[in-house]
Amino acid sequence: MAVEPTTAPVASTSDSPPPPVPAVAKPPKTARGRPTDDPDTRWSKTLSYILRHGASKEGLTLRPDGFVRVDDLMKRPKLKGCDLETLERIVRDNAKQRFSMRSEPTGADGADELWIRANQGHSVKVEALELKPVDKADAVPTMVHGTYHRLWPVIEKEGLKVMTRNHIHCAVGLAGEDGVVSGMRNNCDLFIYLDVPRLLADGVPIFTSTNSVVLTPGIDGVVPPRYFARVVRKGGEVLVPAPSA
Repeated sequence: MAVEPTTAPVASTSDSPPPPVPAVAKPPKTARGRPTDDPDTRWSKTLSYILRHGASKEGLTLRPDGFVRVDDLMKRPKLKGCDLETLERIVRDNAKQRFSMRSEPTGADGADELWIRANQGHSVKVEALELKPVDKADAVPTMVHGTYHRLWPVIEKEGLKVMTRNHIHCAVGLAGEDGVVSGMRNNCDLFIYLDVPRLLADGVPIFTSTNSVVLTPGIDGVVPPRYFARVVRKGGEVLVPAPSA
């Protein structure tokens, strides 16, 4: 008579508690962001501040390509409690791909070290940020700057300005469209499309960053209104129509 193989009973896990979720360290009071922001958002905002604007105030020196040693960065008081796992997650999962991190053999005896940088958005001068010059208009079919309607009366007269940054930031489309990673805030309600062929024809530099943001220093820090190809409000109202064909 055949004997059916026996199987050890499997304990039910329906009443088992879920595995513990690793706790994320609470950022210190010196970290950037609102107290109501989740920890990762505050860490990300703090990183943006240090790597884009405040490196020297934090006792850090950016390399010509914008990178700073991770070991040095993590010793800053504003990042107290942020461990390497958190840092790697923020770099990996940031929706706008604001940061790059890589390993290089720059340590003692050629040992690998981790380096990190912000991909764009600096107010400090960064000589070799790996920005790619745009030399043909068809390389950037759309170049749109997102801003706010309340600022339009000034922008209409004075143009777009770099303000405290090195470049005016633009996107290759509107937030949420295919291929649009970064370049404007999600709550922008005014969209200024720039005339790429005219900018290039007049010798105004245009660059793209590693996370596909389109950048221009303008003319002495300004893109005058004559380069506005079209201006549209979020609801569809056209403030400056596209030139007729």
